[in-house]
Amino acid sequence: MALTKETTISLVSKFGVNEKDTGNTKVQVALLTERIKQLTDHCKTFKKDKCASRSLLKLVGQRRSLLKYLQRKDLELYRSLIKELGLRK
Repeated sequence: MALTKETTISLVSKFGVNEKDTGNTKVQVALLTERIKQLTDHCKTFKKDKCASRSLLKLVGQRRSLLKYLQRKDLELYRSLIKELGLRK
């Protein structure tokens, strides 16, 4: 259920400066968002899987923390990332 290598490479190349830029906040948020989408679909299918539900909540909290950090440091980058990932309507 983890992200495939191809998905990870494509997200890192899209949001990072280069293909090895996995520590960038934008890349981390994009990877977490993709993982959250996968876990959301899983939890909709398997409603009694409490471990997956807890993992989903942990990932959402991590993403929220990274987005708060990005909002404090660079507001324009935060807004463009939110729009690009489609997180808020």
